[in-house]
Amino acid sequence: MTISKVGRRGQITLPKEVRHWLNLREGDRVAFIRRGGEVILQPLTRTLLDLRGSVPVSEPQDFMAIRRQVIESHAREVAQSDE
Repeated sequence: MTISKVGRRGQITLPKEVRHWLNLREGDRVAFIRRGGEVILQPLTRTLLDLRGSVPVSEPQDFMAIRRQVIESHAREVAQSDE
């Protein structure tokens, strides 16, 4: 088990061993995912821009409308998980 201490501003330092396990370097991004009573630390290795062009489409797409739908859907999921 590896332990870290929470600082006064809520910050933690990831121990070198954990950074090595996850192959994290300075400036890398991570997500904190809540599952029940635990939190999972997930390295964010790709962005949506990395996936651009990976899905074939047959017609032009309204990305602003798609973005709004995704944001609204995510907001509903978050609201339901907090109940």
